[in-house]
Amino acid sequence: TAVAPALLTSDWCDGQIILTSPRRVAARAAAERMAELLGEPVGQRVGYITRLDTKKSEKTRILVVTEAIFVNQILSDQELNGVSAVLFDEAHERSLDCDLGLALARETQSVLRDDLRIGVMSATIDGEKFAAIMGHAPVIESEGKAFPLDIRWLGSAPDLRIEDTMAKAVMTAWREQDGDILAFLPGVREIERCRERLVERLSDTPVLPLHGQVQPADQRKAIRSDPDGKRRIVLATSIAETSLTLEGVSVVVD
Repeated sequence: TAVAPALLTSDWCDGQIILTSPRRVAARAAAERMAELLGEPVGQRVGYITRLDTKKSEKTRILVVTEAIFVNQILSDQELNGVSAVLFDEAHERSLDCDLGLALARETQSVLRDDLRIGVMSATIDGEKFAAIMGHAPVIESEGKAFPLDIRWLGSAPDLRIEDTMAKAVMTAWREQDGDILAFLPGVREIERCRERLVERLSDTPVLPLHGQVQPADQRKAIRSDPDGKRRIVLATSIAETSLTLEGVSVVVD
């Protein structure tokens, strides 16, 4: 969310910057965060396009799209007219759409648009490997911040349903730790069952689901800290394992 806004002031950047994201939730969250950094609502200089939701305008300079939408875009407009740069985020996931989109962008750059800038980004990427794919492009590394991590094994209970095991583990974390809790479950059904169990025990605590079927407004509630300062429990699918940063989370149960 810092790279694309920084590129807007570059001399060569007189067109649009496209930022690809592997998931709809992450695309919206990234666009909203960049718009917030620029002090604007989404749909002005920063917009997004996903399969079920779009916010953009004639003023949009940074456009966040899912990888499949970018593939469709470059297949319909191989020159990427009006686009100055394409940034591929979370490229380490190596999805078919991401790999195909990068290959098509490289082809456009080599055949039609030698002025097109391409960036590949990830927190866990093999930088040298992707640099070679991109014609030995320079690699920029950021060490970021590291924090101590305490790992606890709570044992296994194969005779119990996963939602019962998770609810028990979350309650243990709730009693013994501070801060918001993020818990990973395999699917929507398990999330709803676990949520029912936790709501019964913690009636005054926000227990928020986070998956692809959750409405955008409720997804935002799961991503952002509680406006009233309450501790939260977020129950998520693998959608929150990458691409997203959840505010206030200090405990992860997996």
